[in-house]
Amino acid sequence: MLRYLVQRLFVMIPTLLVISFLVFAIIQAPPGDFLESMIAEQQSRGENVNTEKIEFLRHTYGLDQPFYLQYLHWMFGTWDGLQHQNGGLIFGDLGYSFEHNMPVTDVIGDALSLTVIISLASVLFVWIISFPIAVYSATHQYGLGDYIFTFLGYIGLATPSFLLALVLLYFANVQFGTSIGGLLDPQYIDQPWSLGKLASLMEHMWIPVLVIGLPGTAGMIRRLRANLLDELNKQYVVTGRAKGLPPFRLLVKYPLRISLNPFIADIGSLLPELISGSVVVSVVMSLPITGPILLQALRSQDMYLAGSFLMFMAGLTVLGIFVSDLALAMLDPRIRFGAGGSR
Repeated sequence: MLRYLVQRLFVMIPTLLVISFLVFAIIQAPPGDFLESMIAEQQSRGENVNTEKIEFLRHTYGLDQPFYLQYLHWMFGTWDGLQHQNGGLIFGDLGYSFEHNMPVTDVIGDALSLTVIISLASVLFVWIISFPIAVYSATHQYGLGDYIFTFLGYIGLATPSFLLALVLLYFANVQFGTSIGGLLDPQYIDQPWSLGKLASLMEHMWIPVLVIGLPGTAGMIRRLRANLLDELNKQYVVTGRAKGLPPFRLLVKYPLRISLNPFIADIGSLLPELISGSVVVSVVMSLPITGPILLQALRSQDMYLAGSFLMFMAGLTVLGIFVSDLALAMLDPRIRFGAGGSR
């Protein structure tokens, strides 16, 4: 077990380094940079461009340096001999946002906390709803309830999220008087947290949770139902029934336990989703979460802001896969760490 953990950790480090290089290369791939985009925007508005200021900013941010030096500065900061001076992603410095004119950590601070709240609520919604429905559909195959839940699942998968968001926004505004857009009433924006602000957040939060969670719920129901049906038809379940095991105990102890693999495997994609949020839904609903910030950073070529977002999501993906692999090995007795090498 310890050897496996050490091996995985040593694999994660070069993986993240390769990902960081690819992320930086992709962000730098479009022609120009943020300052050139700013110059074009100023010229389109008929404004005079201060070339001396532009060159000063280009030199200050290192945009006049070769690609590899910009990458090394972003990842490892600046060094004087063997002594680290400042900056560097591996030292916790996410860089400086050109567009917002402030450190990246200040830009994403409040948006990150709201994103985590929305995403966690959406994940809990998916698990709480999909788990009992999938078990019921599998144990009552081709029954009336199974047909109803199957039909609703297909509707959930086929309905565009942005369309569902518009319908629920209109319904909430007409029926409950909830303000359209955002996660808070206007009087609570930029105000410290209080019971009123928390109540306003809860009033607005159920709409994005439903919109983000319903497609995932429908997909999880279909996967868990299919896995459980596959296990229920295997010989060990038939043998258990023949030996007189109680149906509920037989279901929980063996086939349901093995069928939970999709829930555990989803941890790998769950962690980055807690940060990224649903970009399309957040734009349609004007949610102050990280999705629109990332989208705008990519549009404006704000490379340090976009790169920090993407690297944070990549790190969470690698960590999530690592955690899900360990959990799957403990949950499913068929999975063994050294199975591939023993053959």
